[in-house]
Amino acid sequence: MDHSPDRLPTTEAAVTALRALAAEYAREIEVTHDIGADRTTRRSAAGIGVTTDPDGSLPHEAYIEFGGLPRVSVRLYPEDDALITVEDIECPDIPRDDVPAFLRSVFAGLAHVRARRFPPGYRLVVPLPGDRAHVEYIPGVLLTPWLSGHVR
Repeated sequence: MDHSPDRLPTTEAAVTALRALAAEYAREIEVTHDIGADRTTRRSAAGIGVTTDPDGSLPHEAYIEFGGLPRVSVRLYPEDDALITVEDIECPDIPRDDVPAFLRSVFAGLAHVRARRFPPGYRLVVPLPGDRAHVEYIPGVLLTPWLSGHVR
């Protein structure tokens, strides 16, 4: 199967890609859609009763929860980025086009936790295409059993 990064121009395109990914990894998926400037989380300044952006379009945001372990959720924003949460560790500002590759790394077991002795600390490392990786700090008190099982 070709895992080349695809362009995801809309929130709906990203949701479709994530549904396919859930099927590929046999994971349940639940999707909630928020459509309109009055319903999306980053549009609080839109004004009362305003549902469209200044260009007349309807902003579309989606919240996706995947079943199984690790616990994973994704909030897709209309601004072409996402917040991915893996076992309560928030990974903000993930480009929408990188979301499927990020989740594929997590679901395929490529994501891991890097431990450092001095100064002590933990980081969630999620490999991405093109020799890139997303690295997120983990407070030691937030090491869940899944995170602890993936420490390197």
